[in-house]
Amino acid sequence: MSSEAVAREASRRRTFAIISHPDAGKSTMTEALALHARMISEAGAIHGKAGRKSTVSDWMEMEKARGISVSSTALQFNFVGEHGLDDLPNVINLVDTPGHADFSEDTYRVLTAVDAAVMLIDAAKGLEPQTLKLFQVCRHRGIPVITVINKWDRPGQTPLELIDEITERIGLTPTPLHFPVGIAGDFRGLLDRRTGEYIRFTRTAGGAKVAPEEIMGADDAAAREGDEWTTALEESELLTEMGQDHDQEMFLAGQTSPMIFASAMLNFGVRQLLETLVELAPPPTGRADVDGTVREVTEPFSAVVFKVQAGMDASHRDRLAYMRIVSGEFERGMVVTHAQTGKPFATKYAQAVFGRDRSTVDQAYPGDVVGLVNATALAPGDTLFTDPRVQFPPIPSFAPEHFSALRVNTADKYKQFRKAMDQLDSEGVVQVLRNDLRGDASPVLAAVGPMQFEVVTARMKSEFNVATTIEPLGYSLARRTDAESAAELGRQRGVEVFTRSDGALLALFSDKWRLQYIEKEHPDLTLEPLVAAAD
Repeated sequence: MSSEAVAREASRRRTFAIISHPDAGKSTMTEALALHARMISEAGAIHGKAGRKSTVSDWMEMEKARGISVSSTALQFNFVGEHGLDDLPNVINLVDTPGHADFSEDTYRVLTAVDAAVMLIDAAKGLEPQTLKLFQVCRHRGIPVITVINKWDRPGQTPLELIDEITERIGLTPTPLHFPVGIAGDFRGLLDRRTGEYIRFTRTAGGAKVAPEEIMGADDAAAREGDEWTTALEESELLTEMGQDHDQEMFLAGQTSPMIFASAMLNFGVRQLLETLVELAPPPTGRADVDGTVREVTEPFSAVVFKVQAGMDASHRDRLAYMRIVSGEFERGMVVTHAQTGKPFATKYAQAVFGRDRSTVDQAYPGDVVGLVNATALAPGDTLFTDPRVQFPPIPSFAPEHFSALRVNTADKYKQFRKAMDQLDSEGVVQVLRNDLRGDASPVLAAVGPMQFEVVTARMKSEFNVATTIEPLGYSLARRTDAESAAELGRQRGVEVFTRSDGALLALFSDKWRLQYIEKEHPDLTLEPLVAAAD
């Protein structure tokens, strides 16, 4: 395929992730987007009424039982909107992410594979801790953010209160594209701030179908909605006076955020989100390699592995590596080079995966996400390419906050234990730490949240038939150090130094006060914060 054709395919694509605090409605919004793209005929909701199915993007038993998202999947669909190309639909790549705070590191990896993010906020709760943490990752990576105020069908804060909170707490200026008509809990429709038209929604039974829309002019809207329309109009004019209208350059620079009010449960505002993604979110662009040279989207094939997942199919015990295509055209069966080892890698089994549903991928382009089956040699952060050679920077690890020692319950299972530990480590399920004192028989697991430990023990048992015991350790934070500092740190009370599987040296501290004391007493020691470290 010519470089012009690849550039055209890349320009059609929008690749994004949804970031949110647990229970903000991320999985429900994912379903609503799939519904609008007519990928599914009826939406299910995790926290819906009795009889409604769990969302199709959640597949692990733990996810179904707890109503959370643990795994990452990728959903691709075509969308023909008002702002698409003349003769071809846009291609939307939604990279689903873990919704629970304990799996922030997995979400961080996903954010290395997207070009934009949708920040989903609960109308009643406003900005919550997990949302704040993930927004900071987006800011760190320069990812532009579209804000969606979800659950407007339920009682919540006022629009201006939510806008002020976002501005004051994270320094991001919301620029609503659509303003709600009706207070939170009485969601009637949206004022399109750019056209002045009213988009009136009609509920469907249980929100299982696409909500019908009626477009009407300002006079008809005023006659229909009365004071509610007048209030929306006045508050919208106030935002204009304050300079809070959309500016594309400021959005791409991370200074402003287009905002939409929605109800994923009722499918209100979902089409507007899709239109916004197509119109405003950036298409795939080139990516800098380890030397800072940009691999343009029109250059030969290259991709970054950002997620490895095993155990998705218990009957086959396969291992799936998700790669984000950076440049060129991917064709199933092509032989590429694994940059980390220099070895060839055959791509015979390439799939698109959404939940448990799979389909074969024959071709893909920059921005697309492809799952490679039985990719035992691949790990998050790895690069695949065809000549000329390229290697992209590794994916930094998240700052762990929970630490436990893992032990096998019976000695005869030690071989399986080692094999399972190596696999879970390579997938990035947890960070695995070792030192000479504890040895390989008792590795230390480092995690963002304790539920990661539950995933480890559950998968050890279900996939490898190995029963293990988790023993919490009295550490609460980690800092990166070096060999010169490790000896002195090892002599300090309340500190232990480990080697992570990627070779990094990490010093674990009992608490922040212990860390502060050592930093004061030994200012010459190397103690570097990790990505998204707690203050």
